[in-house]
Amino acid sequence: MRKILIIGATSAIAEATARLFAARGDALFLVARDATRLEAIRADLVTRGAHAVECATLDINHLGTHAFVLERAWSALGRIDTVLVAHGTLPDQIACQASPEAALREFATNATSTIALLTPIANRMESQGHGTIAVISSVAGDRGRASNYLYGAAKTAVSAFLSGLRQRLSRHGVNVLTIKPGFVDTPMTRDFRKGALWAQPGQVARGIVRAIDAGRSVAYLPWFWSPIMRVIKLIPEFIFKRLKL
Repeated sequence: MRKILIIGATSAIAEATARLFAARGDALFLVARDATRLEAIRADLVTRGAHAVECATLDINHLGTHAFVLERAWSALGRIDTVLVAHGTLPDQIACQASPEAALREFATNATSTIALLTPIANRMESQGHGTIAVISSVAGDRGRASNYLYGAAKTAVSAFLSGLRQRLSRHGVNVLTIKPGFVDTPMTRDFRKGALWAQPGQVARGIVRAIDAGRSVAYLPWFWSPIMRVIKLIPEFIFKRLKL
């Protein structure tokens, strides 16, 4: 039985992943903003076989409350084997271009809050000498694109932070996994036209669990995003800036 902390537990990908953990009989501590939705997910996970499920509410941008919620999680579970960080928003790029305040607010939600949260988590995991920190970043962080470069910049920051954290913690028995999904059909993307490259949350969740179990460092999900992004990163800048992406 693993003891797992999930932050951003009401997101579609996190919920689908939690269901897989529950089916294995793991103990879970769920964190998100919406208490009503958290309770519904908690009840569902118990029926699916979770050993135990506890919850706490958190507005991730209230940095001063992070320590209290983390203390509750560690106290409830006794130890934590896996942390999955899955919170985030999909910013309106046009609104961010028009407003520095909007741009910084979205960057804070998608990058600054994650870094602030991971810092004490990393210290706790380092002290215990084992475990996995898994964080959902995005393929959008591999190269900035005109259509979503504020979001991409935030995910670039997260991915770079995780790379350094992985190098630091690897010598202490802690694995850091960077999860890079491509297009996923979730409520956050309901207004987007879907196509062949789109995945369902359950598909991504299965990839997350496999990557955690295998001790991987980086997981592109689904797998085909790895060669796609390799090609995109190789496009010369004088060509790339003419593309509509």
